[in-house]
Amino acid sequence: MQERIRICFIGCGAFCKHFVPLFQKHPDVESVSVCDLIPERATAYAEKFQVPIIASFEEALRRRDINSIGIFTQRHLHGPLVIAALKAGKHVYSAVPCASRIDEIAEIEALVRRTRLTYSMGETGFYRSATIFCRRQMAAGRMGDFVYGEAQYNHDQRHFDYTRNGPEWRRIAGIPPMFYPTHSTSMILGALPGVFARKVAAFGYRERYRTDIFGVNNVNLWDNPFSNTAMLLQLSNGGVARISENRCVAIAGPNTYISQFYGSEGCYEFAVAHHYFANWDPDNPQKLRMREVTQELLPPSVYPIINDPDGPQKISDGAGFGESSPIQPIGRIPESFRHDRNGHNGTHHFLVDDFCRAVTTGRLSPTNIWASARFNIPGLVAHQSALKDGELMDVPDLGDPPADWEVLDPERETPVGEAE
Repeated sequence: MQERIRICFIGCGAFCKHFVPLFQKHPDVESVSVCDLIPERATAYAEKFQVPIIASFEEALRRRDINSIGIFTQRHLHGPLVIAALKAGKHVYSAVPCASRIDEIAEIEALVRRTRLTYSMGETGFYRSATIFCRRQMAAGRMGDFVYGEAQYNHDQRHFDYTRNGPEWRRIAGIPPMFYPTHSTSMILGALPGVFARKVAAFGYRERYRTDIFGVNNVNLWDNPFSNTAMLLQLSNGGVARISENRCVAIAGPNTYISQFYGSEGCYEFAVAHHYFANWDPDNPQKLRMREVTQELLPPSVYPIINDPDGPQKISDGAGFGESSPIQPIGRIPESFRHDRNGHNGTHHFLVDDFCRAVTTGRLSPTNIWASARFNIPGLVAHQSALKDGELMDVPDLGDPPADWEVLDPERETPVGEAE
């Protein structure tokens, strides 16, 4: 008999509210509960979603009627909470990043390998339209060998909701940008299954104005002076990737995207709202052909407005943020999800479904700990490189999943179980 999911969410902040109703509607979920250090937040969730409150994280770990934990706390707390949950025998769905220390990620990997519990990181970049497009083009051989790619996550701190971190929010807001790299790294590496970073060199911009957030001498918890950091990665397939994490830049949305993804036989580019693909003409090997693929990669409500005079502003203001695009495999999600608003450009449904299907089938989520480590660890090493003025450093790799542990196909076209 398949195991059904009984999950407790830890952290009732602004982000978790998008996931509680999704888990409630998934056919593999039996029960949902919530927990927060601030009682008023837990009470608000309980009233809004009609769910029970668990008094503490420790109680959630002790409860036998809870078999899964959802981690939605502040970023730097994820690692220790995930480790504690796995040690208590719980499956874990975690918001990004996996952890802020390499040793924590390694411990999570060892626990998952030993216990065969499900760990799934909710990395939205893995299912964004551009990642799916490049992943499919690479798999079909239309891009040849990967040569070079660029991805970035731009999130200006002036527009951040600081209320979630209390009176000491500045000390937490100053987290090194490269401690939160997975939105960007997952878009490049998510299109290149099995590929990982071998070496990294990085440079950081030492903030001149928001020195109440970014700086040394105990300004923040990490003595981090960088508001923006860029890293150059040497990948295991011989390619090169540039990843930028920017927290004080005046750039409007979309804030997470692949700008370039180049192969020896085909290339993808993006700017603001337009997506392009170029490759050699199979009927004329001397000719490169370029076509716009925007209609495949944008939600149907957004595509008609992209050439309007105010189109870029509408996109910057979030047009289509809660909708799926034609390229995304919506046929694989449960029927109960298909009429609900999504998030992060149509990605939340896939991430929740991956976790639930992984638990019930015993397979691995595509954003399992081995993939998550490859998305996360390069940024942690990059911060050390930036502190040493761009010193070239090796990136540890935790390897591939066990050969006998099947990974769910992210490109599956029907719900797991229907066509098996």
